[in-house]
Amino acid sequence: MKLTLALIASAAIANAHFTLQFLWINGADQGQNTGLRIPPNNNPVTDVTSSDLTCNVNGLSGSGVSTLSVPAGAKITLEWHQHAQRTGEDAISGGHKGPVLVYVAKAPGDAASFDGKGAVWTKIYQSGLLDPSSQQWATDVVNTNNGKHDVTLPASLPAGNYLIRAEIIALHTAQSYPGAQFYIGCGQLAITGGGSANPPKIAIPGAYQASDPGITVNIYNNLQSYTPPGGAVWSG
Repeated sequence: MKLTLALIASAAIANAHFTLQFLWINGADQGQNTGLRIPPNNNPVTDVTSSDLTCNVNGLSGSGVSTLSVPAGAKITLEWHQHAQRTGEDAISGGHKGPVLVYVAKAPGDAASFDGKGAVWTKIYQSGLLDPSSQQWATDVVNTNNGKHDVTLPASLPAGNYLIRAEIIALHTAQSYPGAQFYIGCGQLAITGGGSANPPKIAIPGAYQASDPGITVNIYNNLQSYTPPGGAVWSG
């Protein structure tokens, strides 16, 4: 029965894809697609070895994208939607259960020309399976909040240009690989103030493996714990 329910759920939400569409800085909405590298459609990435895993399709360049000034320690709100609308539908399909992760990477120069390649990414936030008894996931909270979730930029990040990489991994078809759906949005930030921290870094792609228990997993089998890919969160 659990397998049948999983198949039904997968069929019902097969096309309910979504993208990151808004950044807020300390509660101020920056406007739709402002400061974001916009993919050509709302389809997910499914190959953990693809360069698209970095910043989505066509996301290795930010040419023509504005870079938003933000103080270190600021609250960033990331807002996702299925289509170019904020009302009239769920922000993301309720069937897209999974974790929310956020990374940052410091550019060697300007953010627009930074491709995010190599071991440059630091995880600053993650939320996964919140309540095993009710099977509440981070994505449920995002949907309840009309597509929004918050992350605080560590105050010790050095000043400079950065990419912020937000990721939602939908696990409704993740029983085998490739099945997990990676929804990725990258924004361009110019962080001011800050400190002199040298946080741990990973490569994306590179750090994720198809065999990771956070990537190939059956969420319909009374899952009691979940470990997102990408290692531990750096708190600053």
